[in-house]
Formats: sequence, C-alpha cells, structure tokens
Amino acid sequence: MAAAAGIPVGSAEHRRDGSPEDAAARKVVIVDDDRATRDQLQQILESSGWRVAQAPSGLRLLSLLEVDRPDVILLDVAMSWINGFELCRAMKANANYKAIPVVFISGRSAPSDIETGMSCGASDYFVKPIDTRRLLERLRELST
Repeated sequence: MAAAAGIPVGSAEHRRDGSPEDAAARKVVIVDDDRATRDQLQQILESSGWRVAQAPSGLRLLSLLEVDRPDVILLDVAMSWINGFELCRAMKANANYKAIPVVFISGRSAPSDIETGMSCGASDYFVKPIDTRRLLERLRELST
C-alpha cells in the first residue's frame, strides 16, 4: 500500500506528514475482515508513531472499546455479522462511543456509499486503494 502511494514506510517524509504530535498517546483501531489490509495499515500507522489495534469484526471492536479506548477508528464497510454502516450508526447512538471519530476505509466507491457513510456519522471516507499520505494527515487532524 505505501509503495502504491509513493511513500516509503518509515521515511522521514512519511513521519512528517502523518504522525500526531504526541504519537505515543494516540491509538487507532483498524476494523476490517481482510487480514492483509489490517496488516498493511498497521505497518504504515506504526511507522508513523501510532499505537494500533486490529479487529476483524464489529464484535471484536466492541470488546476492544471496553479495554482501551482509541482516538480514531478505521472501519471497513463490508464485513460479516454487522456491516460498517450499521456499526457506525450504533456507535454514534451510544453516549460512550459517539465522540470517537470513525473513518471508513472501503472498496465501495459509489457516491451513494460515500453519502451513506458520512450520514452515519463518519468523519471521513477513504476508497481502497487508500492514499496513505492523505489518510495519515486526516488521522492527525482528527486526533488533535
């Protein structure tokens, strides 16, 4: 993923453009049923100073939220058990979780999907393959 965006993982440019000011204190959870996507994003985010947790499903995310609250959630749309739109709506309806920014990461690129994601309460919507530089900048904005 990082190579496709032209950003070498771990480079000074990568860090300058995407790390939060207090990276050690910032945590993101990647919720995607595709392990390769989770692993690639984790590598990119960790090389920029983020603490990263992975959840292969919405159910796993809910258990993680009880243990260690993240600063931002990256959420896929197409997952088993509950899709990302439904999960985002449920989180935004819950007083304990509604303030956590949700950023969709999805292969679904139709304008109606993006509109649905944003109407669920998401802070942003990225279409795969993800522009990692833009994603890192957006995560930094959302975590400050």
